[in-house]
Amino acid sequence: MSTKTMSSALISVFSKDGLAPIVKKLNDLNVTIYSTGGTEKFIKDLGIDVVPVEDVTSYPSILGGRVKTLHPKVFGGILNRQNNDGDIAELAEFEIPQIDLVIVDLYPFEKTVASGADHQDIIEKIDIGGISLIRAAAKNYTDVTCVSSVEDYAEFLELLETKNGETTEDDRKRFAAKAFNVSSHYDTAIFNYFNENHEEAALKISETNGKILRYGENPHQKGFFFGDFDAMFTKLHGKELSYNNLLDVDAAVNLILEFKNEDPTFAILKHNNACGFAQRNTIHQAYVDALAGDPVSAFGGILIANTEIDKDTAKEIHKLFCEVVIAPSFSNEALEILKGKKNRILLILNDVELPKTTVRTCLNGVLVQERDAKTDSLDDLKTVTSTSPTQSELEDLIFASKLCKHTKSNTIVLAKNKQLCASGTGQTSRVDALNQAIHKAKSFNFDLKGAVMASDAFFPFPDCVEIADKAGIKAVIQPGGSIKDELSINYCNDNDVAMVFTGTRHFKH
Repeated sequence: MSTKTMSSALISVFSKDGLAPIVKKLNDLNVTIYSTGGTEKFIKDLGIDVVPVEDVTSYPSILGGRVKTLHPKVFGGILNRQNNDGDIAELAEFEIPQIDLVIVDLYPFEKTVASGADHQDIIEKIDIGGISLIRAAAKNYTDVTCVSSVEDYAEFLELLETKNGETTEDDRKRFAAKAFNVSSHYDTAIFNYFNENHEEAALKISETNGKILRYGENPHQKGFFFGDFDAMFTKLHGKELSYNNLLDVDAAVNLILEFKNEDPTFAILKHNNACGFAQRNTIHQAYVDALAGDPVSAFGGILIANTEIDKDTAKEIHKLFCEVVIAPSFSNEALEILKGKKNRILLILNDVELPKTTVRTCLNGVLVQERDAKTDSLDDLKTVTSTSPTQSELEDLIFASKLCKHTKSNTIVLAKNKQLCASGTGQTSRVDALNQAIHKAKSFNFDLKGAVMASDAFFPFPDCVEIADKAGIKAVIQPGGSIKDELSINYCNDNDVAMVFTGTRHFKH
């Protein structure tokens, strides 16, 4: 295996964090260092000799720093094949220095976009010279070592200290793979910025924060999570989250965000669906009433609140075996109580914007769609019956509609006084979904008289409204849009049932 000793290095970085120990070690190893601009000054300030790239190219940094390293004498030094006599002869002919190591840290394009900077500032953070140096050095990994990220400095410094500037081909290939990971991710971020309106029907996904999970949905399946979990949550306690935990947490977060900045609201989820949900004047009462919706299914569930969990609420939660508890914050007393179960996962939900698109595998490809960002509101409702819903019924209808949006289709949600009575989830028939919900509500002693019903899609026949009416339900919310809408409307008119249309379907497959 080819082992090489570094004798020269080109260093040009945006962030200088962690660079000093590497530069000092290279100097100890008598490695000639070439550099540019701020990096050159940084190295000089360390008292270490450095050769300005301008001395090699005979060109100064031009165009406001846009062009510094883009020159044949730089790229020739990186791309030459050291076992090729013709390449070696050309280096000598054109006085091109051999470069064995390239250390580059790219302009922070993603951070600049995330900061809300204006368009021109973002454009100036598109690195040209740096990305070209990375690609050149990684391509020529048989002769050149490429360190392309601050995150790799520690590993590279250890290599310098243990091997005194020598690298094997495996070492160089490993760093080349890291380099192409950096470059491909960088280009993906730039493309997605320019294609934010999806004018190009192209899918570019790059996630560099990968985590190996214990397993997938089942123990015989491998599982991975790619994303910045730490940006989304602050983990306070508990075991590692599993694949299924993460799916349930995702469902919980999407649901509770529908109730952000509203009165205290608590949700209990199982298998991506809410089995308990309530909104009250206190988070303690919201939890108690959410649990009453289905105390059986709540066992092993995911719990989430839209406001701080206090001591009294924590005492109640502690009586239940649950996998995860999520809230914007926890009181100190609540934390001490909830930490009483060593495996219970406690998460603070940070204020992070969710992706604007959803992606899932399908057949031999993927399906991509815009996130369902539409939340039904009172302004959307159109009363289509002679009987109008009361104010309290309107509030329950919107409450139920939000829940319905985040429940698997076909679904029916029954609610009363801003409490989930029951839902029928994932049924092949809307009638089956309704019957399931009614049966479940009665099994937990809910009185459905005065309750409301929400459906995630229209009723093609009047059977559902008839069944609901006979169960005591007197207000219904649905999208409308069936060619047979009048059948349901006529039944409601004949039986003093109020019905409103939203005009928006919320299937969740």
